[in-house]
Amino acid sequence: GLLSVIQKLKGSPEQELRIVLLGLDNAGKTTLLKRLASEEVSTITPTQGFNIKSVHSHGLKLNVWDIGGQRSIRPYWKKYLGSTDLLIYVIDSADQKRFEETGQELAELTEDESLTGVPLLVFANKQDLVTAAPAAEIAEGLSLHTYRDREWQIQACSALSGEGVQVEMGACGLCRVGRGPKGLRSHLSSLQDGMNWISSQIMNRKK
Repeated sequence: GLLSVIQKLKGSPEQELRIVLLGLDNAGKTTLLKRLASEEVSTITPTQGFNIKSVHSHGLKLNVWDIGGQRSIRPYWKKYLGSTDLLIYVIDSADQKRFEETGQELAELTEDESLTGVPLLVFANKQDLVTAAPAAEIAEGLSLHTYRDREWQIQACSALSGEGVQVEMGACGLCRVGRGPKGLRSHLSSLQDGMNWISSQIMNRKK
């Protein structure tokens, strides 16, 4: 299994991985991170600098960097990209006026040399709102199908309600299907599935 592979690679039962969590301000990054860490999400304040949380999953210690998305902070994003194993990008699915802006930011990020070949997991957040665009539509708008240099997936979710972000396995009605550059088509029915996908992509890069 995955644990035995990690033990062979690192000589220890746990491997530390660096994950950078980015997206525009008010996209729901901090709420998503708190859900991932099984913390209370009733009180969330905008991230002015960055938050770091360590989450343990499948023998992996995921060190997640949640960096503020305000326009004044974005020029500093690239300072945090070194040694990144996975990029998680969060989008407010209901804020369609900012789709172009968030798409431009993502495109610039993926062109950075520090993220060459780094897997991309996009969370289409706030699917609980009636004005939310479907994840498939967002993927098309972001031109994710043109990303040939990395594996990617898109996950529809509501960080506030927990739908699509639950750690437990099970079907999620909000979940959409993402298509990677190799024609990969798989359902991320929960964040646990997302963690499995993350693990597989990172292990492939370590080979």
